[in-house]
Amino acid sequence: MTEWIYFLHPPRDDFAATMTEEERAAFAEHAEWLARLMADGVLIVAGPTGGRINTGIGIFEAPDEETARRIIAEDPVARGGFAEPELRPYRVGFLRGRQ
Repeated sequence: MTEWIYFLHPPRDDFAATMTEEERAAFAEHAEWLARLMADGVLIVAGPTGGRINTGIGIFEAPDEETARRIIAEDPVARGGFAEPELRPYRVGFLRGRQ
């Protein structure tokens, strides 16, 4: 299994503080989507960065890039155009509790 890092680039600075109702609804669906990935054992970690630029970051496992792209294509936020998705291969080098 290969790890992937998924960035969600917000459409503007201070996004978390200035979300519209439509954006909040999309991010509520996004949270449900992430919870399903976690329950399925796919998601390793996810969350937004703080400060003025609220980039979302998720690290998950998928066997190949095609599968990783299919996974992120299901994200309601990316699918709805509420944030710009970016996918990169990733390798967890150090993780607390894992040797």
